[in-house]
Amino acid sequence: MVASDGHEIYYELYEAENPKAHVHLIHGMAEHIGRYENFARFLTANGYSVSGHDHRGHGRTAERNGTQGFFGDEKGFDRVVEDVKNVIDAMKLETGGLPLVLFGHSMGSFVARRFMQLYSEDLSRVVLSGTGGNPGAAGKAGLLFAGAAVKRQGKTEVSSLLGKMTFGNFNKAFKEEESPFAWLSSDVEEVAKYVNDPMCGFPSTNQFYVDLFSGLALIHKPAEVGKIRKKLPVLLISGAKDPVGGNGKGIFRSAEQYAKAGLEDVTVFLAEEGRHELLNERDKLVHYQTILGWLNKYD
Repeated sequence: MVASDGHEIYYELYEAENPKAHVHLIHGMAEHIGRYENFARFLTANGYSVSGHDHRGHGRTAERNGTQGFFGDEKGFDRVVEDVKNVIDAMKLETGGLPLVLFGHSMGSFVARRFMQLYSEDLSRVVLSGTGGNPGAAGKAGLLFAGAAVKRQGKTEVSSLLGKMTFGNFNKAFKEEESPFAWLSSDVEEVAKYVNDPMCGFPSTNQFYVDLFSGLALIHKPAEVGKIRKKLPVLLISGAKDPVGGNGKGIFRSAEQYAKAGLEDVTVFLAEEGRHELLNERDKLVHYQTILGWLNKYD
């Protein structure tokens, strides 16, 4: 489909028979929507139509019209959020206006959190997977460093130091394991798939980090959080060994912020041995069922 600014966005749609709702999946950084096929098919088998798309600078969208790890010249985070709106609006023609569920993982959860602030009236419920709390001073420092890298090197160049600053300590707890991406999952086969996938794990550009840190600052502003519909049900699901979520601390901070803003239905699920990608853990079917059970409460 074509976004409102003319950019071509790759999407996938899995239709269920007699669906009770439509789930739209928002993937994370340096990956693509194809990695969610198993989860999507699980949901369709249980009565949910599912769609998802590749962000700008990711997956087949980047193959068609873009650069890996680059959203755009300016306001890339806002543009990616608007892409979600454009794709969902296009999907309404296919799904017949079913109740809409938003599922965002990792960076996709940050995009989903901004979507909630802008369009919560469009949503029936939201699942935030592998999200994190407010990075505070570290986020401000990251934004300053990324901005300086843009001025020094250019928007589409890559600073290895930026990557190290952001993800350098993520594998610290798993340094005895062979892969530098062990923090993603305890399933070594899933980690190997990620490592061997040319559409995963690529370096992101300087401007991408400007967009990311700007987006993180925005979604944590109390005035923006306060725009969310108070009765919107939200599930935060994460692993207790997920470094993105501060090993469990981040999702509780996020839940507290939502509660403080007046949201009335916020649920937290923390998997004790889980890492960053619960949907790709060895016990992933348990997490599939946890999410399904929560979704079914509202049908």
